[in-house]
Amino acid sequence: MSFAIASTAVISSTTAAKAAECERPARLRIAFVPQGELQDDGAAMKPLFDDLEHVLRMPVEIITPASYGAVTEGLLAGALDVARLGPATYVSAHKNDPQITPFATLLRMADGFSDGNTAAYYSMLIVLQHGPITSISGLKGKRLALADPDSTSGALIPLHVFSRQLGTSLDKYFSRIGYSGNHEQSVAAVLNKEVDAAFIASANLGSLIAAGKVKRSDIRVLWKSAPIPFDPFVYRGQLCEDIKKKIRAVFFNKKSANVQSTLSAIHAKEFVPAVDKNYNIIRDLP
Repeated sequence: MSFAIASTAVISSTTAAKAAECERPARLRIAFVPQGELQDDGAAMKPLFDDLEHVLRMPVEIITPASYGAVTEGLLAGALDVARLGPATYVSAHKNDPQITPFATLLRMADGFSDGNTAAYYSMLIVLQHGPITSISGLKGKRLALADPDSTSGALIPLHVFSRQLGTSLDKYFSRIGYSGNHEQSVAAVLNKEVDAAFIASANLGSLIAAGKVKRSDIRVLWKSAPIPFDPFVYRGQLCEDIKKKIRAVFFNKKSANVQSTLSAIHAKEFVPAVDKNYNIIRDLP
């Protein structure tokens, strides 16, 4: 009996020590991989962040990153607590720190490229609808825009999946390849005839069209990938469990008017749970 009591005491002591090691920041620091001016996630999600501040009883600080990589670096360095990552960015971050945990993603509104019933989007190759290029073969020797080196739909899928279907590498097929910085700038580069084609995310193009910044009739889609799991919201595993639980509770509170306002602003139906295995499709790319 005395041995059991001693063991329980050791276990309790160890549990308490581990709990003491978790992090309880003075403010919750949040960032998003850059999508363009339209995708101002900080402003769009402010109502939800108001709920977070109220429930967590701490300020929410929005960090504006310069690139996809900067968000990953912030998470790994402990300078960020929560982030919305692209699928490939998440896989890379999780590989470096397995404690980075996906907890939510979006079920978006139908946007003309997807039916809105799954938490997925697509990589698409676009050109001008009324331009001279009407097929992939017509792009040989032309100029191509990718988004960011760490973008899933704007770089990873084109470089690994599309090139395999093409039967050659992109740099051998196109005369010039450049990175625009984000999906919105890639679309603008096509519309302004700075490039002949671009790989962009269907969700971003859908948002641009919904906002009236792009006409659907101006864009021709030459190629569309298989479904890609949508961007995960993640938090650092080092946060204390009660903080993580409260963050999840805020995102999944369907009765909150602030959450519903945020969903409307980002053209989404609801937040749905995200789990690590959803992104194995990205890990399995050659």
